[in-house]
Amino acid sequence: MTIESIPTPVLPGPVVDLRPITVDDALAMFVSLSDEESNRLTGTQETFTLDQVEAHCARIAAAPDRHDFAITRPGDPTYLGEVVLMDIDSVNRSAVFRIALARESLFGQGLGTAATQRIVDFGFDEVGLHRIELEVYAFNERARHVYEALGFQVEGVRRDALWQGSGFHDAVVMAILSTER
Repeated sequence: MTIESIPTPVLPGPVVDLRPITVDDALAMFVSLSDEESNRLTGTQETFTLDQVEAHCARIAAAPDRHDFAITRPGDPTYLGEVVLMDIDSVNRSAVFRIALARESLFGQGLGTAATQRIVDFGFDEVGLHRIELEVYAFNERARHVYEALGFQVEGVRRDALWQGSGFHDAVVMAILSTER
């Protein structure tokens, strides 16, 4: 079995459960794309149709180089956001991480921290990754604090990587290695 061929499992936890995203999540994901603060923090500037989101959900469920999880509360399958390992490189044992909570009212509850920790553990312990990297916009202090607390280290800055509002913003590149946990 190659690193990419591991099926996306259900990952239960005390704060959040992570389950594979399915086409049934498309409507909730589509609705989440109207949350202005979530879009600002993730740099999302495009608009999408429900059909596009449904096609995306169907495509990612079958993609061999990624694991897309819906964030839910234990015992409640309601979509609260997504956490993803993508661009999995089995030769270099690396992947790119991203997360998006569905709406601003979910911020500050520990959901993102718990989901991030759980997917990092999954990536290292079950997928066999050595490196997980991410980008976070410099203005997203809360996310940067969470990533640093979980062991991610700043590796560099992509200057003026995002045009948003009335100016450019830097993207901070961070990563964690399996040997740093």
